Amino acid sequence: MFDLPVETKAQIRVYTKFRKQLIREGFLMMQYSIYIKSCINKESAQGTINHVKRYLPKEGHVRAMVITEKQFEGMKILVGEEDRNIEILGDNRTIEF
Repeated sequence: MFDLPVETKAQIRVYTKFRKQLIREGFLMMQYSIYIKSCINKESAQGTINHVKRYLPKEGHVRAMVITEKQFEGMKILVGEEDRNIEILGDNRTIEF
């Protein structure tokens, strides 16, 4: 999950670069500024977090949360429908936010 400033052209470039890097790393957009990635286990999830730390923007806030597939399945969608990205994840074991 991230909240990055986008008030100047330079900040917009940093935001875009960060977002594109997440996508290259296999993250899917679940919701605006919330990206998820399926990992096989907690060690893999921690490795992904460590990798993302290497290209963190200097400004703004980036948060990571690791939840299990079971916890993810318990999520309730209160408005709208599930996104196609969720369908892509299939029966993966651990979801990293």
